[in-house]
Amino acid sequence: MINNKRIRYYAGKTAILVLSIFALSVMVFAISRLTPMDPLYSYYGDRTEKMTVQEKEEAREKLGLNDSIAVQYVRWIEGALTGDLGISYKYKRPVTEVTSGRLVNTLALGGLGFVLIFALALAIGMFCARKEGRPADRIICRMGTFSSCVPEFWLALLLIFLFSVTWHIFPSSNAYSAGGGSLFDRLHHLVLPLIVVVVSHLWYYAYMIRNMLLEETRADYVILYKSLGLTDREIMRRHCLRNIMPELISVMAISVSHILGGTYIVEMVFSYPGIGTLCYESARYSDYNLLMYLCMLTGGIVILLNIAGQIISERIDPRVRAEEAGKEVRP
Repeated sequence: MINNKRIRYYAGKTAILVLSIFALSVMVFAISRLTPMDPLYSYYGDRTEKMTVQEKEEAREKLGLNDSIAVQYVRWIEGALTGDLGISYKYKRPVTEVTSGRLVNTLALGGLGFVLIFALALAIGMFCARKEGRPADRIICRMGTFSSCVPEFWLALLLIFLFSVTWHIFPSSNAYSAGGGSLFDRLHHLVLPLIVVVVSHLWYYAYMIRNMLLEETRADYVILYKSLGLTDREIMRRHCLRNIMPELISVMAISVSHILGGTYIVEMVFSYPGIGTLCYESARYSDYNLLMYLCMLTGGIVILLNIAGQIISERIDPRVRAEEAGKEVRP
């Protein structure tokens, strides 16, 4: 019985994943083709202006743009299911080749930013929860509120002006120096974009963790543990933090889209060669195949991590396990 229930549970989650990705593909495909931009400019460049009407029609026929949106979508789905996602109109290469190197750069920036954001948010949230109402808590709250209100692009431009233009400490663009770069060189280029990503999102999640911990510290079991001689720090680390973990994992899963969107903005400001700048270019030049791939890649990651976070939080939540156990022992 347990196995059948779990099979149905995971089958349901898989169905949600597949349907969500399918719905996303339909919306992105339709919306991208309803834009007024002409994809011929992406493929042929300035030569498009010199082409005759007949030559433009022949070019659209060659690219399969004269068919209806439904026919184009079916053709794209058939290719995607066989691993053929088309070529980039702008780069004249398969979209997977265009994105391979840039995907690594985005994962480095976004992945490090995600880890630092929640590591620091957890430390700050725990500290503020233990110091609730004291000067340290009030100062950090005010500083955090101020930092969260600063736009990402403005902070990025400020850091570029100070650390790149004025003091020449960090580079202002790219992911590495010309001709490649060592690990230190890549980290050197990563410092300023990473600071912007972390600072822009840190307090939002730190404040959320602080409030979750404060709500947990007002539970009845905390009074019991205090009467047994446990310190506030021990209660918070051993019990309060453990009890908010399912909710925290859900927040971390939901935050992926938030942090990833901020990462894309930072990439454009710093001319960082990642998925964010590539998304902007594909939308600007109506590079349909590349835009579809990037949207499906980003959306698929977000949907998958959200479902995975939900599964993990449900599996580690003792209330869910107790409810399942209660159902199992019923006649």
